[in-house]
Amino acid sequence: MESAIAPSPDPFDENALYSMVRRETRDADEQAACLRDWDQVYEQLTPGQFEGRFMEIRFRGIQLFREITNQSVQEEGLMRAGDRVLGVPVAMEGRGYFCGRPISTDAIMTMRGGDELDFRAPEHFDIVAVSVPVDVLTRYTRDIEHRDIEQELRSMPVIQATKAHVDEFRGFLLTALESVSRTPAMLQYAAMQKGLEHALLSSVVKAVGRTDDPARSTASPTTRHAIVSRAQDYMREHVEEPLTVEDLCRVLGVSRRTLQYSFQEVLQLNPVSYLRAMRLNGARRMLKSADIARQSVQDIAARWGFWHLSHFATDYRRMFGELPSETLRGSSHPARLV
Repeated sequence: MESAIAPSPDPFDENALYSMVRRETRDADEQAACLRDWDQVYEQLTPGQFEGRFMEIRFRGIQLFREITNQSVQEEGLMRAGDRVLGVPVAMEGRGYFCGRPISTDAIMTMRGGDELDFRAPEHFDIVAVSVPVDVLTRYTRDIEHRDIEQELRSMPVIQATKAHVDEFRGFLLTALESVSRTPAMLQYAAMQKGLEHALLSSVVKAVGRTDDPARSTASPTTRHAIVSRAQDYMREHVEEPLTVEDLCRVLGVSRRTLQYSFQEVLQLNPVSYLRAMRLNGARRMLKSADIARQSVQDIAARWGFWHLSHFATDYRRMFGELPSETLRGSSHPARLV
């Protein structure tokens, strides 16, 4: 199944092309062909009928996918040029080998476009992965994290991450893929694509990890107060836009950690929670003025960058004491003055 729409310049309207694909295969060659723009060959190694499944979501140059195979397969070739891919097993029987390294379910594998794929997938292998343009990831980590992630990942096909980092990364990718696959039309909105893109990039950075923490000690209390004041000024000026932490980092020229510590010290609230509250209020204003015959909770949540509907409903109810659907229904019965 595939779907796509045309672009629009309005950040609250239909945006760039997106697609969702689901496939079931009965042949290793068919499975290899599922990853479009990848030049690869699959060789079935164990006897028996081959069965494979594949699901993929694409938007803004990002490829989020899950691949399941029942037979052991030797995979060779080249991944999509210009991208960096990170994948983590969901399930597997036995041990696989990726670029000469043994892997288990606690491994995060990575490659860059142009690297040669050499992977022996074990039987009943299930993997979830994300592929992002190198320039997008590099710019993100430079601007938001003040890191050179490509330098960190050089000659590192298997990332040395803690089990907690691996579990978090796997869980996030699975949640994102499942949530968006239920309502793929939400990807027609620019804010939705932007929010999910930033969440995926952040998950990649966390998966890579870093032990040093320079931001905690470098900014003085006066500097942190100034950072928060500038951030609040910017948010007030753009109150009708679905801002993200990444937007603030770029505007203020500070790292995510510096912004985090500044908000925590000055407001006793992290910037993610602060921005979520602003976006919830923006969604509430839109729900209250919506035409119930033409707009849905799903549409309005996506317009404000909420890609996980159940989390949106939970956060909304916690903030306002009612579900977003109740606010929307109330919009068609405005209170009358008596």
